[in-house]
Amino acid sequence: MLGINEIWLFVVSGILLNLIPGPDSLYVMARSASQGFKAGSVAALGIGAGTFVHIGAAAFGLSAILASSAAAFTVVKVIGCVYLLYMGLSMALAKNKPAASMSLANGKDAGAKYSKIFRQGFLTNSLNPKVALFFLAFVPQFIDAAEPNKALAFVVLGLVFNMNAIVWSHILAWLSASISGRVQASDKLKCWLNRGLGGLFSAFGIRLAFSELS
Repeated sequence: MLGINEIWLFVVSGILLNLIPGPDSLYVMARSASQGFKAGSVAALGIGAGTFVHIGAAAFGLSAILASSAAAFTVVKVIGCVYLLYMGLSMALAKNKPAASMSLANGKDAGAKYSKIFRQGFLTNSLNPKVALFFLAFVPQFIDAAEPNKALAFVVLGLVFNMNAIVWSHILAWLSASISGRVQASDKLKCWLNRGLGGLFSAFGIRLAFSELS
């Protein structure tokens, strides 16, 4: 159907690739551990929305520009790097405020805060040029070269991959929220956890900064 080959292998490969930790899974875990499962779920949905940007770009050829133009890749890379560093520094320097965490679940401004979490998840994914290049390199392997409607096949495979990723992200959110709730960590320990996660985000940003167009 639609020139899609070995979809079972595509699904299995996608699941295994989702198990590899990266900025997306780290963001979901951080939100879930500090603010509960619902915040992690919103983060996962934001990341999923960002993935749709890459699916559309790869399906309609925009990602090919990133793959062929060093200048375009550099621009997007710098923007993504700056954003990841900003996220990392914000987490590392933020002071632990239990009251603020509670207001996320019960306060009248919860909707605005969830919108911020969703937006941050969206930007974390959509501003990463490596994700765009990944779709451009990975998905075509499962589409018949003679298929006349490659864009539609690309979209279908992208949706399958994204749904698997969203399910896995929700599993991560549930695990992170459950472990955090059982540990009942002290404020000091939570502060150091935020700093550690912020450091990892910054490391991803630095690694992106030194990545090259391949």
